Amino acid sequence: MLRLKKSFDYSISILRNYAHVTLKNGCRASSTYNQVINPFPATYKDVYEKSLKNPEEFWAEAAEQISWFKKWDRVLDNSNEPFTKWFAGGELNTVYNAVDRHVDNGFGDSLAIIHDSPVTNTIRKMTFKELQEEVSKFAFVLRKHGIEKGDRVLIYMPMVPEAVVAMLAIARIGAVHSLVFGGFASKELASRISHAQVRVLNMQINFNVMRGKDAGRCWPKLIVSCNCGVEPNRIVDYKPLLDMAIEFSSFKPQTCIIYNRKETDFADAPLVKGRDVCYQEEMSGARSVDCVPVSATDPLYILYTSGTTGLPKAVVRPSGGNAVVLNWSMKNIYGLEPDDVWFAASDLGWVVGHSYIVYAPLLHRNTTILYEGKPVNTPNPGAYFRMFSEHNVTAMFVAPTALRAIRREDPDADYVKPYSFPNLKYLFVAGEHCDHETMEWIRNIIKVPILDNWWQTETGSAITATNVGLGNDLYPPSGVAGKPVPGWDLRVIRKDTTECNNYELGQIVAKLPLPPTCLSTLWEADDRFQELYFSKYPGYYDTMDSGYRDEFGNIAVMARSDDVINVAGHRLSTGQLEEAILEDDELAECAVVGTPDPVKGQVPLGLVVLKHGQADNPEKIKDRVIKAVREHVGPVAAFKTVVIVPGLPKTRSGKIARNTIAAMAAGKPFKIPVTIENPNIYLDMEKAFIEAGFNPTPPPV
Repeated sequence: MLRLKKSFDYSISILRNYAHVTLKNGCRASSTYNQVINPFPATYKDVYEKSLKNPEEFWAEAAEQISWFKKWDRVLDNSNEPFTKWFAGGELNTVYNAVDRHVDNGFGDSLAIIHDSPVTNTIRKMTFKELQEEVSKFAFVLRKHGIEKGDRVLIYMPMVPEAVVAMLAIARIGAVHSLVFGGFASKELASRISHAQVRVLNMQINFNVMRGKDAGRCWPKLIVSCNCGVEPNRIVDYKPLLDMAIEFSSFKPQTCIIYNRKETDFADAPLVKGRDVCYQEEMSGARSVDCVPVSATDPLYILYTSGTTGLPKAVVRPSGGNAVVLNWSMKNIYGLEPDDVWFAASDLGWVVGHSYIVYAPLLHRNTTILYEGKPVNTPNPGAYFRMFSEHNVTAMFVAPTALRAIRREDPDADYVKPYSFPNLKYLFVAGEHCDHETMEWIRNIIKVPILDNWWQTETGSAITATNVGLGNDLYPPSGVAGKPVPGWDLRVIRKDTTECNNYELGQIVAKLPLPPTCLSTLWEADDRFQELYFSKYPGYYDTMDSGYRDEFGNIAVMARSDDVINVAGHRLSTGQLEEAILEDDELAECAVVGTPDPVKGQVPLGLVVLKHGQADNPEKIKDRVIKAVREHVGPVAAFKTVVIVPGLPKTRSGKIARNTIAAMAAGKPFKIPVTIENPNIYLDMEKAFIEAGFNPTPPPV
């Protein structure tokens, strides 16, 4: 295990200046560009305690750092918990804060976006001024096609700057964007197109409480898409997928705007007469439009959770709270200054893409990298390190699964050696539990702190983290995801709601009210919102994650609550077992699931992936793994079964689909999630299970 390094606290300057400036559109805001150093710097302890004892004052101060058309009447309206309203009565525009504000303050020539696309061998750069022009013109195009404040617009695009332009243009005029992950096929895309029709039905029931002019703004009136996306070995034609999805959908959009990529000899998409228009042609005659003020409690976007199956589950993100917290987070959590280069290795279709490719870095005036590539094979495992060097990256946000893929392909870091990256200060990991072997491997290579943080689609930003800007220890104990972020009153509790002791595994919950960036509800599903997140532990938000707190106040997130294994009455986390398994140097990654046992109820099953694909003596590896678990966890784990597989079923956001592994091993029916990167891996697992003596469920066709 990684030795616990000596903790230390160091004070930093908190930048504040409440001198207001009047902007050209009449919006008044606190200047974030003429700040002075606070002579009495605050530590994490001071800031965290204030955020819980006086959340109204704490978040009001953070809100002063962005621009408002109209200041709020109340910072916190918790009269209808859990439907908490932050900055009630306030009006702002997120895009003004993320783009126009910087141009107005003289930073139009600062770099906003770097689009790095190894799959097309191109790099594009956009300044804030150029981004403002593109966004404003596309907002005009949207208005031309009937989009108004409150309308919903669906985006189905690859990782190209025009996808970001579309997001910002929609928000600029007060509409609501719903960006669907570009890897989805027609059936899932159709479900997202149709989903908002639920409100059409509800509208007939609740029409007396709706204004007539809002009727008809409940479904995606318009879709923005692209001719194609590019994968390492193939071209993905988006337009046929979109056409088929619209055919499947019970709702038909009025207009589709299609962007035709020109990086290479990509064919233009065929347009459906009367419905489809060309992005480039529409932009050629477009004019600029101003930002539209929206209520702080109005939705900025809706986003489907990565684990959505069956009835879609879409979180609603409030405009005001999202802008305030994300702007605050870049300095206080991630330690960045304006103009620093930030690289979040994710997809725009996930929450990391929304929060930390687009909104947070742009709000804070950071350069954000939009990466159209993979951690390996585009063209090699050195891709990330090339970008560190070429773009002078200050900090990166990445899923552990990407680091494991690089480690598996390049264990000796040979592809890293050609590059130097003196500007790199931090690497942040999130999305799943990061084993300490992987953290140590990457730390030894890049020589900067590797810091875990934990959050969810629902929360929009970190729940726990090493709060760099607030002086947290940059070398926390191994296995923890940092301390609670200011605003999060976290508890680790037992089933009877009593609080756990230090290091005791329990359910992680958060005392209400939730911080301002959290979801305000689920799209057209208020009852489901209450039942899913707040019914089990009244007065608390159920994170549905299990973990423990250490004596320093750090939180370790060990598993989803459904992934906790109950072995003869002993609750064991899959993360705890996986940490022990990965002590073996020949293993690249692993997954542990519970399987039925007539005596113990459940026993753990370990699936392991070898670093080099094959082993001279697989039985020897299995014996070592079983011994390691016995030594690190104990005989109580009853861990006796290891299956070697060529890979694990993972979503495109890096999460291992453990529930499908458990179902297959137990011979129970299951569905392959639409977000799985490589569905063929289930065929490999079926073969491995049969060879190990299991009677697995065949993968569904």
